[in-house]
Amino acid sequence: MDFKKDEKIKKLIRQGKTMGCFYVESPAMRMLLGKLRCQDYITLVAASSIIRPGVARSGMMRAYIERFHITQNGGTYESIHPQMDELMAETYGVMVYQEDVIKVAHHFAGLTLAEADILRRGMSGKFRSRAEFQRVHDRFFENCRARNYPEAVIQRVWFEIESFSGYSFSKGHSASYAVESYQSLFLKAHYPLEFMVGVINNFGGFYKTEFYFHEARMNGAVIEAPCVNHSEYLTSIIQQTIYIGFIHLKSLETKIGEAISKNRIQHGPFRSFDHFMRRIELGLEQIRILIRVGAFRFTGKSKQRLLWEAMLYYSTKQNRTGADTLFDTEPEDFPLPALERNPIEDAFDEMELLSFPLCDPFLLIDTQDFGTTLADELPKKIGQQVHIVGYLVTTKNTATKNGQLMHFGTFYDKKGEVFDTVHFPNVARIFPFRGRGFYRMKGKVIEEFDVFTIQVSDMEKLSLIRKKAELTVIGGT
Repeated sequence: MDFKKDEKIKKLIRQGKTMGCFYVESPAMRMLLGKLRCQDYITLVAASSIIRPGVARSGMMRAYIERFHITQNGGTYESIHPQMDELMAETYGVMVYQEDVIKVAHHFAGLTLAEADILRRGMSGKFRSRAEFQRVHDRFFENCRARNYPEAVIQRVWFEIESFSGYSFSKGHSASYAVESYQSLFLKAHYPLEFMVGVINNFGGFYKTEFYFHEARMNGAVIEAPCVNHSEYLTSIIQQTIYIGFIHLKSLETKIGEAISKNRIQHGPFRSFDHFMRRIELGLEQIRILIRVGAFRFTGKSKQRLLWEAMLYYSTKQNRTGADTLFDTEPEDFPLPALERNPIEDAFDEMELLSFPLCDPFLLIDTQDFGTTLADELPKKIGQQVHIVGYLVTTKNTATKNGQLMHFGTFYDKKGEVFDTVHFPNVARIFPFRGRGFYRMKGKVIEEFDVFTIQVSDMEKLSLIRKKAELTVIGGT
């Protein structure tokens, strides 16, 4: 099958639905693909290179995007020099790859290929000597002036060459990255849930594990807490249901997580809590972790009752006879008083044990005011001030040309849809990020090449509800 012609893959790239996919999942890359309306291999290869810091910071990335749109609309762009357009016809006259340094140095400036390669290696920090590099640098300017290029053109071309310093990709490198991206995109397009499980078990993505589970949920998965009768040590999938692996449970010993699935494979499902306790050797603290995360929900018993039974089991363990084990007898079921439990407590247990809740996290905010807009409404509100509440996915800190700190943020809204924000230095200074969680933001919707972001002007972090909150807070009765 030709990945490059797959319509499902094209749609994923155009929409920036690339979370989990090799090299194209970061917010910056996702927005770049959207700005380029990327849906073909050649554009993805170029995107893999122009996202690099040198090309991006020099303004060449923006120039590439602008020229792409001008060309797509049948217009013509202002060229640095006709020969530059001829040499980089595929990339609209913009230097994108390491090889472009060689082409420009040789054909535009008249350097020998050996001298051009010295220039390329020098920009990668691999020159043999600074004196040799300086000689080639001087030759570049001498040759350009001898060819009567305007000084502004010479300086601009050299500036673009310099932008490759330490950051450039060869075209072959970018092309191979794009192939791997396409392979990931194929799997996500056709096997989205299985693919996300693979990403989760790989432990090497751009985002925290929580957001890969969220992405799977947005693609139709049901996410289940670890279960002694279904979960493996790693995360697994059964049709549309994804069972979180024991590996994600903080403080659960590796040998315990591995032993549970191994024992179940060898001897069959666990019939009851007591049956589990007699088959798996573990201490009280380890069983408490499994109870609190809901790993015994198949029993139909509350966590409080199971904790009580665990205490009883360990207190009477020394008094058990060999006959109890021989005949596989169940213990007497003692009546207990009703033990109330707020479902919110389960969410807080999950946050403590897994680092994230399995319920809708927006149920945990101490407010019902979720703002005036959602992510999918931003295209209709360009230039307008909006008020939105978001769950923080990731942030990127950067600096302006003046060295001032600014931020980019990625969130998802009440419907689970992702949106992006920009926080300029004056706002970043007054309203800094304060860790993971929920933020209420106000700002203006801005659009750039059909990609929409919120330019934040005001931001506050929202508090979570109290752990012992009433059921009515989360819509209970």
